[in-house]
Amino acid sequence: MLVGLLFGLAGMGSASVAVALPALAGDLGLSTGESAWVISLYALMLAVATAVYGRLSDLVGIRLPLLGGVLLMAVGAGIGAWAPSYELLLVARLLQGTGAAAVPTLGVAIISTRYVGSTRAAALGRVAGVAAAVACLGPLAGGGLTDLVGWRAVIALPAVGLLVLPLLWRALSTEGSGARLDLPGAALVAGTAAGLVLLVQSPSAGFEVASVGALLLIVGLPSVTARVRRRPEGFLPLRVIRNSVVVRSALAASAIPAAWFALLIAVPAVLVARGWQPWHVGLALVPSAVAALAAPKVAAPTLQRLGHRMALVVSGSIASGALVVAAVGASVGSAVLLVIAVVAVTGAFGLGQPALIAAVGESVSDDVRGVALGVATLMFLVGGGVGSAVVGGFGDVVGIGWSLLLLSALPVVGVAVLTSRRRPARSAA
Repeated sequence: MLVGLLFGLAGMGSASVAVALPALAGDLGLSTGESAWVISLYALMLAVATAVYGRLSDLVGIRLPLLGGVLLMAVGAGIGAWAPSYELLLVARLLQGTGAAAVPTLGVAIISTRYVGSTRAAALGRVAGVAAAVACLGPLAGGGLTDLVGWRAVIALPAVGLLVLPLLWRALSTEGSGARLDLPGAALVAGTAAGLVLLVQSPSAGFEVASVGALLLIVGLPSVTARVRRRPEGFLPLRVIRNSVVVRSALAASAIPAAWFALLIAVPAVLVARGWQPWHVGLALVPSAVAALAAPKVAAPTLQRLGHRMALVVSGSIASGALVVAAVGASVGSAVLLVIAVVAVTGAFGLGQPALIAAVGESVSDDVRGVALGVATLMFLVGGGVGSAVVGGFGDVVGIGWSLLLLSALPVVGVAVLTSRRRPARSAA
């Protein structure tokens, strides 16, 4: 329950702020595409820093990395709430996302070290449900705070995580291997992931951003490959990234947060443009919180019955269909269709994330489980950055409806990767 609450507060860093984006954009004189960077940068750092925390947990245990992450999330929230300029707000969101990245990987590590087998799957399902419910209530909290106090209070909301941490303190492991962290490898991976998100969002940001993104990708991809070959036990252990179950599952699952983050930007933008108040948008998304609470009861038996591979196929298919429904809803201005899409993606998230974690946890040995979960979560959440970047980058150019329709192809690709003919995964032992 407490782990799920901490998960949800990290998710609130995007869910609650999304409803406040129109007010934020109006106050700072920004377009929809420009304001979307507030979500995209948070999602980007949430993604690229996850593997760092996963590796740190392998080295020094869970307690210190989680403490540092939650503190950094709170500091970023405080700076963002005070920030007098758009530029400083973006820096604060980078800090906030970097800190929040500790929660997904280390929260999962807490559950993975305490439970095994079907009990672990059920626990992960409960965590995902509580997290999704809290995150889905984020729009209502964000909308209410925006109307009552202003968008700056919404930026500060994730700092509440500081109150949860002491309640988890005794359950946090302090044991690790004591090995050193491969910082150059971490930096290369972070830069390459950043290049992908920058390039995708560049249509609304201009040639300079596209050039930086392309350069980071062109330099980053071969550099990461060379680093892995030179340091097979470094930041990206060779035996983890050669594990086809980890890589294929994470690629397929990444389409789910892509859909989630895309809708976080699209739904408030469409509804506020039609005259809705922020708290109205938050209220309309309450059904998704109900779906999130119900998801664990459905996800656990479904995961046991289907297995993690087919559960990911089902989740991806639901996400793709939901994006098509949302594209139609955005084009015709239908709140009903948009809400249905968010509820469907919430259900896909509640099934897909436990399926990914179960797949990774069962396919690697204990000594690299933390980093394997970190790598998988990195790939999973990079999808979130891509999703928000697609809407932020293409929404101003071709319209939000068409950008969502374009994104609906991503889950289809993920399912194709997962179901394509594959060789048996190499043993991680």
